[in-house]
Amino acid sequence: MASIVFAILFYFATLLLVVGLLYRIYIYARTPVPLKIPTTPAPTTTGGVVLRMMREVVFFESLFKSNLWIWGLSALFHGSLALVLMRHLRYFTDPVWGWVDLIQPFGMYAGLTMLLGLCGLWWRRIFVERIRYISTPSDHLMLLLLIGIAASGLMMKFVVHTDVISVKEYFIGLMQFNILTLPADPLLFMHLLMVMSLLVVFPFSKLLHAPGVFFSPTRNQKDDSREKRHIAAWAKKLEASE
Repeated sequence: MASIVFAILFYFATLLLVVGLLYRIYIYARTPVPLKIPTTPAPTTTGGVVLRMMREVVFFESLFKSNLWIWGLSALFHGSLALVLMRHLRYFTDPVWGWVDLIQPFGMYAGLTMLLGLCGLWWRRIFVERIRYISTPSDHLMLLLLIGIAASGLMMKFVVHTDVISVKEYFIGLMQFNILTLPADPLLFMHLLMVMSLLVVFPFSKLLHAPGVFFSPTRNQKDDSREKRHIAAWAKKLEASE
């Protein structure tokens, strides 16, 4: 019964994640940008904008320039999260890809650095006055949810071992719409419930900055206002109707 319930919940959470993400990206893409507002110094060519976006997404360039220690915590968390997610691909591939097999030791200990980065970011929201002032309950809940996922995953690796072979068989089965038996492990159940909660709330939370950064006009615009007049799409329609 638990295997069936978790299968239904995972299908629902995945569907909501995909549909929610596509809908929010659609809203972002449809939002008018009437002003030319790239943060200067800004590139003047399309290639320069692409390079700037790459530096922002991969290296958090603007955060590095504004606050070095917060940049360090964010880089630690996001880099570790990327390794952890790549390591978890072994549960969805059979046979496991070679590069996924190679990063297994690094991904395992990345869980520790991920937890460290999350605790540092939560400490910032609690003890830094200006950040505490603008923090909402949802900010703390998101961090607690991520901390819970990381902590429970580490406990299954280093404290109470879970039958990972059965877990892999279960998820391979879900991908083939074949529900197998999930190990009866309370810690595993808790871990999976938190993961599903994250999938459900992701499209409706501040965590959506992941795709949202690509639609930021301060980053994705060229600094060519002197060479080319910038008119929003809805403004062009108004001019054409006059």
